[in-house]
Amino acid sequence: MEQETTTLETENGTGDLPKLRNRKVKKSRLPLLIGLLILGGIASAGVYFYLQSANFETTDNAQVDGDIFQVKAGITAYVQSIRFDDNSEVHQGDTLILFDNVELQARVAEAEAALENARASLAVAGNRASASVENAAASVITSKSYEQTVVAAKANLDKAQNNYDRVNSLLKAKAATQEQFESADAALQMAKADYAKALELQKSSVTSSQGLQAQSKAEYSQIDLARAMVKQREAELLMAREQLTHACIIAPFSGIVAKRNVQEGQFVGAGQSLCAIVETDHVWVTANFKETQLNDIRVGQDVVIQLDAYPDLKLTGKVESYSGATGAKFSLLPPDNATGNFIKITQRFPLRISIDQTLEELPVGLYPGLSAFVKVKTRS
Repeated sequence: MEQETTTLETENGTGDLPKLRNRKVKKSRLPLLIGLLILGGIASAGVYFYLQSANFETTDNAQVDGDIFQVKAGITAYVQSIRFDDNSEVHQGDTLILFDNVELQARVAEAEAALENARASLAVAGNRASASVENAAASVITSKSYEQTVVAAKANLDKAQNNYDRVNSLLKAKAATQEQFESADAALQMAKADYAKALELQKSSVTSSQGLQAQSKAEYSQIDLARAMVKQREAELLMAREQLTHACIIAPFSGIVAKRNVQEGQFVGAGQSLCAIVETDHVWVTANFKETQLNDIRVGQDVVIQLDAYPDLKLTGKVESYSGATGAKFSLLPPDNATGNFIKITQRFPLRISIDQTLEELPVGLYPGLSAFVKVKTRS
């Protein structure tokens, strides 16, 4: 009995011992394998994130941007007609708003009449100046003729004076008669009168010529004034016509009309905002990177863009340009670090990123303001 018991214990106790050890070994290796797999996954993730951080710069502080045109009234008038609905799509050249233009048309007609009147005044001034020049030229000729008359009268006077002196000497010498002396004296007095008259006529002619020349200059100055008036009236007409063009507001580009704040019949003033047009044909992405990320970012580097609105869509682009200053500098109240209590804050710097995809490849709802995630490839 004891031998049988021993045999059974040996068979049951020592005979199955290798199998139990194998099971223990297998059970002890399983946690190790799981740990190795976890460590491998962590290492792989670490390597991936390291490569991402080493080769890419990312930010989720980004959004789609586009041109937003504020439509403002160019004149002060009543709104006659509105040709669009809020949030409707418009095309370049479409008429958006019409203003009451009766008063503006009247101003144009008034300016045209004033211009015609100014041109007529210029023509009259030109005719007067031409006539004045002709009169002045004629007076100069007349004055010269009177100068010749004075010269002739002076020569006649000198001759009469010499004859008088000669006859007077002869009379004293009893070589001439009293009648000859009286005749010489009468001739002398007549020559003096003719000379005095010639001098008077010459003086009058010179005065008249000077007056006509001064009048001619005055008439020509009137021409300059008339020309200046014509230019002024032309400018007024141009301004009136320009004001008339503002009676019709036309879409400068294709897009979507938003923020309509005007109604038909409303009286608006010049410069008042009427609506906004959001351009949808050309968009880009503005990404705000931390200043510590800018060291490796260069213009022309490739960019991957993901949109929150389209999580399954991946766009590509390139760094197009840097902003001229940090975003805080363009805020309503820019920071002033000159004060004593200074807290350093990491600044954000806006970058403009172009989109490689064409307009046809982009989704329809890609509008400015959509949030984006941007990843810039800084190293190959």
